[in-house]
Amino acid sequence: MLKCSASLWSADLANLAAEIKRIEPFVQRFHIDAADGRYVNLLLFFPDLVKAMRPHTALPFEVHLITVNPFQWLDPFLEAGADSILFYPDTTPDPLAFIQAVKAAGKQVGVSLRVEDSLMLLDPVLDQLDTVTIMGTYMGVKGVSMDASVPGKIRQLRQTITQRGLPTEIEADGGIRYESVPLIHQAGADWIVPGSLIFNGDPARLIQFLSGL
Repeated sequence: MLKCSASLWSADLANLAAEIKRIEPFVQRFHIDAADGRYVNLLLFFPDLVKAMRPHTALPFEVHLITVNPFQWLDPFLEAGADSILFYPDTTPDPLAFIQAVKAAGKQVGVSLRVEDSLMLLDPVLDQLDTVTIMGTYMGVKGVSMDASVPGKIRQLRQTITQRGLPTEIEADGGIRYESVPLIHQAGADWIVPGSLIFNGDPARLIQFLSGL
């Protein structure tokens, strides 16, 4: 069954502690977008907020760095309680060095690919990754459908991972809807990042739906 990394961006931001408790029984981890206003024109979750949320759940926090300098934010988010770090490979001249820094801290690490990014960007680092996150919508956009290229991209990546015998998992983020989830599942993803689908809907219904795929 597809696992869920629930996006806190879609939670009731005025009641995050209660939202975490409400959704916690239905998901495997929480997804936290951290945007610096430079890589994309958004300001999102910051380290002190992550630190404040950390006591409210034992589930892992997956911090998605939407920043121009991931090294700048690594220690602050690790100290705040992040369990895994996602980053974009074009945000640092040495992605492998960043991956190794996260691993040296004993945390999991993943790469995010934008809709327009080629899977070839993964070639130098794929065997070092715990997760590859395939973005289904363009940067900073909410409430739109998943791009039609995503299932094919996931399928191609799954074939590569299988051929190489890697443990790397695939996560789909953006445009997660009842009509797109079966396509993501069939393509070979391991995780989805539901936002409004789980926070604004019935989480029990979603889990029942996923168990029937």
